[in-house]
Amino acid sequence: MNDLSKFDHYLNDDGPAALVVREYLMPVEGADGVLFPATFAAGDKFPGGYNIDGDPNGTNVCLVDSVGSQANRIEPIFATDKYAGLIPQIVVNAGEKQINILEAGHRAGDAIVRCSELQKELQDAFNAVLKGDAEPMGKIAPTSLVFGVWDSRDTQAKLPRVVASTIRAFNVRKMTRSAVYAPPVDYSTLDVFSEEDKAKAEGDTKSPLAKRGFVHVPASASHGGVIADAGIRRDATLGLAALRLLSAGSPEKTLALRRYILGLALTAFTHSPSGYLRQGCLLVLDPDKAKDREFVEVYPTGERKPATITHGQALAFATKAAEAFGVGGSRTVEFDKERAKKDVKGEGDDKAAKKAAKKAAKKADVATVATETL
Repeated sequence: MNDLSKFDHYLNDDGPAALVVREYLMPVEGADGVLFPATFAAGDKFPGGYNIDGDPNGTNVCLVDSVGSQANRIEPIFATDKYAGLIPQIVVNAGEKQINILEAGHRAGDAIVRCSELQKELQDAFNAVLKGDAEPMGKIAPTSLVFGVWDSRDTQAKLPRVVASTIRAFNVRKMTRSAVYAPPVDYSTLDVFSEEDKAKAEGDTKSPLAKRGFVHVPASASHGGVIADAGIRRDATLGLAALRLLSAGSPEKTLALRRYILGLALTAFTHSPSGYLRQGCLLVLDPDKAKDREFVEVYPTGERKPATITHGQALAFATKAAEAFGVGGSRTVEFDKERAKKDVKGEGDDKAAKKAAKKAAKKADVATVATETL
């Protein structure tokens, strides 16, 4: 078996539906340590703060790191020296900043690339996706085929996430924390302001004196993290069934594209994720639950078979598959503020083209599947 066909059983219609990893984590302080989950803004009847879902039997589940956040942590590895040659490096000059498309939250559908010299090329690539040809997107932004993309501001083309990862904590107890800022000197004694002004400002976080750090400022009962009594788990999937929806202009091109995206997906999937999520949330593998770690192939029948792919094997395959597919050219393009101004007004694209794209979207199987997956 040659290197390129090594994982072709994952591309066959009778192959596994997905690869799945389930592994248990813990704070570096210990299994009973406090960790800080992600906080979310209020909206849609959600009061804001930690995302904790209750259950009628009294248990709960806390979202520590969302699927979108995990994708944004994993995707940038393809800009590092070890992996950069696997994909085209597309960089947008925007003022004094240089933004790699890997850093753009909406990937190929992000405004930063849509309002650049790539606008027409990306629009053509999204329209090709709607017609069943993902090869042009693979040449420009292949990680958009790995981590999913939705061109919601233009063609409406959608591609599902092939690689998805989420971290959740179970049966959490919410903690609170309090603090107080104490200025190094009493500024009222230095005639910066009066004792009366000081008395009015202390405890009023909206006071200009409090905002600028001239008086005592208490912070009581704010978010203090959680303790996960039933543990923390990372669930990751590589959706082979979704990957098999990708196609190109011919059977030969389709196979080359699928092998290429599979190589990138396996590389991302087997890469050891960083343990640092945010301040107060540094997670490592739980050694007491190492035996419970699961890495399996899951078949449509529900059968689960052990998977043994190492990161080194995945990278070697990805390198061969990238050579066979032909990695698109790297380039640096300019952000175009005039395009952006038109885009804000909804004038960036021809109305007839938009109408045709929406019509094509209704007929595209990949868009239908992605609606359920993203």
